[in-house]
Amino acid sequence: MRSFIYKTIILGIIVVLVFEVTIGRKFNQINDKVETFFTKEGRREVVTNLKKEIKKDNEKENYLNEDERILLKNFILKIKKELDL
Repeated sequence: MRSFIYKTIILGIIVVLVFEVTIGRKFNQINDKVETFFTKEGRREVVTNLKKEIKKDNEKENYLNEDERILLKNFILKIKKELDL
């Protein structure tokens, strides 16, 4: 009976450790990213980064390269045809 209890305790500890090492870390990473949106400083940082990216993109001559233009044009034409039906 004692060996069963010892094996159960050891198995439980191993399961908890494996969970913390694998899935628990992902939960912590996701939780940290979500918390930045709920704090005032985190939201300010996100807004600041967005403004910087928008300014940087506004300075570019072209937003899309040739392949992206062709893909987007074909997609828009396809949607246009579907809406005309």
